Amino acid sequence: MSYQLVVANKNYSTWPLRAWVALKEAGIPFEELIAPKDDLSPVSLREEYLKISPIKKFPLLLVHTPKQDKPLMVWDSLAIIEYLAESYKNIWPTHPEARAFARSASAEMHSGFMGLRTTCNSCVGLRIKLHNIDEECKKDFRRLNELVTEGLERFHGPFMAGATFTAVDAMYCPVAFRVQTYNLKFENEAVNEYFARLLNLSSMKEWEAAALKEPWRMLDYEQTIVQYGTVVEDLRTA
Repeated sequence: MSYQLVVANKNYSTWPLRAWVALKEAGIPFEELIAPKDDLSPVSLREEYLKISPIKKFPLLLVHTPKQDKPLMVWDSLAIIEYLAESYKNIWPTHPEARAFARSASAEMHSGFMGLRTTCNSCVGLRIKLHNIDEECKKDFRRLNELVTEGLERFHGPFMAGATFTAVDAMYCPVAFRVQTYNLKFENEAVNEYFARLLNLSSMKEWEAAALKEPWRMLDYEQTIVQYGTVVEDLRTA
């Protein structure tokens, strides 16, 4: 059995990062395929992957087995994580209580935090000073502080559900990049340290380095970013 993971632009994408870092940190070999969106290109650079994606979005996991002519397709980051967990025991925490918390926190990230997503759009290569933070975003900050604090205190860290990195940490890795981009600070210093810990993972550094080198630009997306803040630094090298 072998895996291919289709991801989008690393500078902007958050959902592909979750599946990608889960695979990396679990030590699961895979081939990376990139389906970039580029407003500067006169032609689509992702058409071949859009044709096979059931929802025309990414990430998309392609599972190849000797007995099948066509790969099994698994889409959506949380579905990919759950699929992998059927074969790899280190995806979720081993302790039932920690695993229940991790799954709940992962589902909450999957369906919530819309205030944070709207105000703090993801852009790994930029450093942005927010103009202001609306009440919905403040509410999400408070909830993040509360949730991460609960995980660290209940399961004694250094990761959210215990001593080792698991899928719940993968689900919150994009928040770590947002924390860096917008210089966000949480009330509990342990929460700030947690997100710094995620940023320091070798897999996260690898993703960031690739993001900074990408030549592709999503111009409309970047216009949305500057509605909420001022770009104070652009670290992209391409």
